[in-house]
Amino acid sequence: MDLGLAGAAVCVQGGTQGMGYATAKTFASEGARVAVLARDPERLDRARAELLRLGSPDVITVPTDVTDRESVDRAFAAIGARWGELNSLVCAVGPEVSDVAWTEVSDEQWLRAYDLGAVSAVRCARAALDLLRRAEWARIVNLSAMSARSQGYGLAEYSAAKAALASITKNLSLELAPDGILANVVSPGTYVTEQLRRHLDSLPSARGVDAEDLKAVMAWIQDQYAVRSDLGRAGDPMEIAAVICLLASRRNSYTTGANINVDGGSAFFA
Repeated sequence: MDLGLAGAAVCVQGGTQGMGYATAKTFASEGARVAVLARDPERLDRARAELLRLGSPDVITVPTDVTDRESVDRAFAAIGARWGELNSLVCAVGPEVSDVAWTEVSDEQWLRAYDLGAVSAVRCARAALDLLRRAEWARIVNLSAMSARSQGYGLAEYSAAKAALASITKNLSLELAPDGILANVVSPGTYVTEQLRRHLDSLPSARGVDAEDLKAVMAWIQDQYAVRSDLGRAGDPMEIAAVICLLASRRNSYTTGANINVDGGSAFFA
């Protein structure tokens, strides 16, 4: 199915690694113009080269600190100067997992998790709003997490931030509906991203777990966090990118305020 993304102007916040990078690559493969916001200039340069190789007709990369309003405003001003509109905004940035009990999480860690995992998406949506309104069609997709509804040890501040993001997005869908701007949440299960690889490398209990073996990764996750996947394996980031891009495309014309699980099968009915 043609998603209608050829020539569309899209932005991926956190688009140089993990699910954000996979989403940016999928947009590029569909022929969209892609803006990528992230902190690391070297990663941005590598992402730009790859997105152009995949077929994007135009790529904007902007070093951006999504916890800083001025930095975010400058990024979207640059997008506006180049394109004058924006069809899709995907917010993929999230906090690191502390893997400690909630009593050991400092106030600073709680606030940092909320800032990265929830408020950063608000900053981006606010800064992008005029550009979204100028476009013929516009969509927002925010990445929450399965753990927002399936709690596990060491995930308290991460899960709280992701749960807040889901609530925020529901409010965005309500308030932006008169503008025809659709806003949805995608909630990933277990995916082998750079963050998960770092997590595996940091824990003695994960020694010997091959990050390339998706079944072994899922078995370890289920043992540690009691999180299952009916398919019996972890996911590849490109598998969720397809769903994100569908929701962020003009082919999605009637889904808004939804929270879509992309988790390989879980205990959640909805």
